[in-house]
Amino acid sequence: MITKNFLRVGSGVALALTAFGCNNDKLTSLNTNPNSPEDVPNGPLFTNATRVTVARWWGGIDLRTYEWAVQQLSEIQYTDEDRYVRMHAADTEGSFNGAYSGELKDLAQIITKAEAAKDPGTYAPSLAMRTLGFSYVTDSWGDVPYSAALQGDVVGSTLSPAYDKQQDIYTDFFATLDKAAKDLVGAANTLGSADPIYAGNPAKWQKFINSLRARLAMRVVNVDAALANTQLTAAINGAGGLILTNADNANFPWPGDGVYNNPWSGNLGARDDWRMSNRLIDLLNSLNDPRLAIYAQPTQADPTKYAGSPNGISNTKAVPLFNTTSRPGTVFYAGKTTYGPVFGGTGQRLPTFVLSAAEVNFILAEAAERGMGGLTPAQAAGYYTAGVTASLQQWSAVAATAQQISAAAITSYLAQPSVVYQGGVAGLRQIAQQRWIALYTDGGNAWAEWRRTCIPTTVVAGVDATLTTVPRRLEYATLENTVNAASVSAAVSDQGADNLTTRLWWDKNPTAAPTYPGASCGVQNGT
Repeated sequence: MITKNFLRVGSGVALALTAFGCNNDKLTSLNTNPNSPEDVPNGPLFTNATRVTVARWWGGIDLRTYEWAVQQLSEIQYTDEDRYVRMHAADTEGSFNGAYSGELKDLAQIITKAEAAKDPGTYAPSLAMRTLGFSYVTDSWGDVPYSAALQGDVVGSTLSPAYDKQQDIYTDFFATLDKAAKDLVGAANTLGSADPIYAGNPAKWQKFINSLRARLAMRVVNVDAALANTQLTAAINGAGGLILTNADNANFPWPGDGVYNNPWSGNLGARDDWRMSNRLIDLLNSLNDPRLAIYAQPTQADPTKYAGSPNGISNTKAVPLFNTTSRPGTVFYAGKTTYGPVFGGTGQRLPTFVLSAAEVNFILAEAAERGMGGLTPAQAAGYYTAGVTASLQQWSAVAATAQQISAAAITSYLAQPSVVYQGGVAGLRQIAQQRWIALYTDGGNAWAEWRRTCIPTTVVAGVDATLTTVPRRLEYATLENTVNAASVSAAVSDQGADNLTTRLWWDKNPTAAPTYPGASCGVQNGT
């Protein structure tokens, strides 16, 4: 599986070294460093690039930045990130720099080789993963190096790539995904076990590509409704269909071997800094939501109670809440923690949910309510119900027996007046709210959706935050301002000031969102 693919390259190098023996005729070959092979097979490279993509956007930066911006988690001690003190360039540039020098570069190498070899079974999934990774980059920073990026080792290429406008990046996303989906028609499975998500299955990758296209199409709806409708229609009608059932979900399966573990599990088990945000806990409590017992643990002080901590409060205010607020659910923990208590036991192997049927059904529900993609408002309730059901079943499948959600519990939940689909603008708010709940652990995606819809409206800057509003983007890397200053300056001229509150291209017309509550969106209000 995944670990074997990582080890295969190193084993091959070791065997090659022993083959040289003491033959002087082969000494010249030692001028090549065997520990830095000039060419790595596409399979292991794809495995690792996929793993690093997931670990980066659903791991490190998610628990350092995204979760505080979207307010599904909060900090109970060392609250600097939750107050946006540590959300500046020096704090987030590792993810920016690492993505370009790491997995995006590796995927570009795979794409070049697979295209030359006329291997769509490898080429198209790599295009999809590159687009996925770049979508998190541009949705976090805005204008970024794209068309001239990842070419530092190409003779004659620039080492100071220009920053593409986000609008142009999205235009290329759609063209790339269109090509990838079409290239997979009739393609052979050439990745096989090197693909940790779909085992190289071209039909599954077609669904992923169309579903990612639908996600990105809806993201631009406030700024270019015509483009959104065109791309959504293409995604819905694309060859292979969409991810509409959990059997087709894009899940990353962590081995849980102590080396390659679910990134939430590793972080939560090593430090007791995180609690559930009261924004999420209060909402789940108000809806009698059965996901509550999976998402969170009861408080240490009262095992019958779930309670969240406010976001953006000082250490002085947070520490007294240590035992009276809920930790994330036991499903994320891998047994005994480094700080004492024992929770769960299987968290290291918890899969990461990359793109789910729940999300796709919510996209279609919104499209139907808005009359987009060839759908009609009469179809919205069906997709909404399917989305809620898929999310409940998705989380139940990874929960401990006592926390699993029965069919009867799902029926009961869907029958509540607060959950029954209402239609119109109220229905769009329900869709956005349920999508926000379902995207738990995918903070970057949830943050982008919150910026687009401003749902939940309870997400506002905390009382002790250093900003009066929830961040809208991240600042450019410090290194970029040093080695690529002219390109950064041009991007700032196009996009706006390089700070946390500048709106991205797709975020510049918030009043176009039917769910937009007004200028109060995200603004500090004392809660």
